[in-house]
Amino acid sequence: MNAALVIIFAFLLFSLYLGVQARKGKDMNLEQWTVGGRGFGTIFVFLLMAGEIYTTFTFLGGSGWAYGKGGPTFYIIAYGCLAYVLSYWMLPKVWKYAKEHKLMSQSDFFVSKYNSPLLGVLVSLVGVIALIPYLVLQLKGLGIIVSEASYGTISSTAAIWIGVLAVTVYVTISGIHGSAWTAVVKDIMILVVAIFLGLYLPFHYYGGIQPMFEAIEQAKPGFLALPDKGMSVSWFISTVLLTVLGFYMWPHTFGSIYSAKSANVFRKNAMILPIYQLVLLFVFFVGFAAILQIPHLEGSDADLALLRLSIQTFDPWVVGLIGAAGLLTAMVPGSMILMTASTLLAKNVYKVFSPSATDEQVAKLAKYLVPVIAFISLYFTFRGGNTIVALLLMGYSLVTQLFPSFVLSLMKNNFVTKQGAFAGIIAGVATVAYITLSGSSIGTLFPSLPQAVQDLNVGIIALIVNIVVTVVVSWIPTRSVSFDTEKSAM
Repeated sequence: MNAALVIIFAFLLFSLYLGVQARKGKDMNLEQWTVGGRGFGTIFVFLLMAGEIYTTFTFLGGSGWAYGKGGPTFYIIAYGCLAYVLSYWMLPKVWKYAKEHKLMSQSDFFVSKYNSPLLGVLVSLVGVIALIPYLVLQLKGLGIIVSEASYGTISSTAAIWIGVLAVTVYVTISGIHGSAWTAVVKDIMILVVAIFLGLYLPFHYYGGIQPMFEAIEQAKPGFLALPDKGMSVSWFISTVLLTVLGFYMWPHTFGSIYSAKSANVFRKNAMILPIYQLVLLFVFFVGFAAILQIPHLEGSDADLALLRLSIQTFDPWVVGLIGAAGLLTAMVPGSMILMTASTLLAKNVYKVFSPSATDEQVAKLAKYLVPVIAFISLYFTFRGGNTIVALLLMGYSLVTQLFPSFVLSLMKNNFVTKQGAFAGIIAGVATVAYITLSGSSIGTLFPSLPQAVQDLNVGIIALIVNIVVTVVVSWIPTRSVSFDTEKSAM
């Protein structure tokens, strides 16, 4: 057993210990398990939200995008900063409303705002469908990180099984408390590792950051700029817009809002988190540094840029620390996804169709569903193939379809009806599914349009369809009409 593998397993066991110990002295009812009794301060909420954002996609995909795509990579920094600015005004309103109405999930918010349990079922199903491929991404990333960082001593499959079992145990026992304490270790690790690698590697191989970019520009002219077609300026702007709107629509991110002890927590975080986005810049530097040092990584192999360059550069014990940081970037968001998906299905789907179920029964079901969802995700991780890739691309576009009904519900006089919200979400999700599965783009759908319009993110079409349907259906004079099936469900 090499030094790298010993270090990775040591951090795995330590995170498992922290996750289990986090429940000590707490009565794990559904509120404590899901939203931490609404008692988290600025630091824990900060770490939870950062824990959900800095995932294996950031660790591997951020450096991989820098390696393979160049200039367009910087959209990742842009949308995060703008989303945090938006959160300064938006999240305190959500938290205040959630506390007054004792909400515990994203679907609860829609149910309460629109007085529609069936709308809550729809929101839950959209959220879970989007979360499963997101969890699969974390698991695949975990397997790659541990396998590469251990120099192949442990297989990707074995690493995924071990990681899933560890996360399942501490999520079932400690809920969000386990995720929060694990996030403390993860954020310290990712901060140290990302900054160290982002500074050391450019100076080690090129003599500095500026010389690195000069060498890349000389070898691949124009690679660091936005191209004239494809991922052009219009693609960049539209993609940033869509991801900003969908940023807090992920159910596990939305649910973490409820864990704060005051609205002021979000205002403080809105000032800190944009600075924290700079951590991504150092991850990008690693990908850029690898371009000339680890050439010929094609397609999905570009995601290996960070690990391959690290293995080439450092001793095994350093690689072990890098692998441990990568492992935690999978475990923290993975734990939040498992907890959120199980809560949605138990509280906002099962409870609607079994209204006689007690809170204790719902809480037990949510915990029982954690290993079920984990094993479903494992199935798709090992056997999903290209279908999961398509679903993953749909994920962000799917959750963004919740934004119009959500943001309009924050208005004092919301004109949107539950029928309008329901129809708009269905229309948007159907459009996303068709466009993604058919491989369409604005250019293929409307080839006569100017190039700048053709390059727009195709999710714009789904969002426009969603908004139009929401408004039209809400203005149809049937406001007093309810879903017949909803009456029976209630």
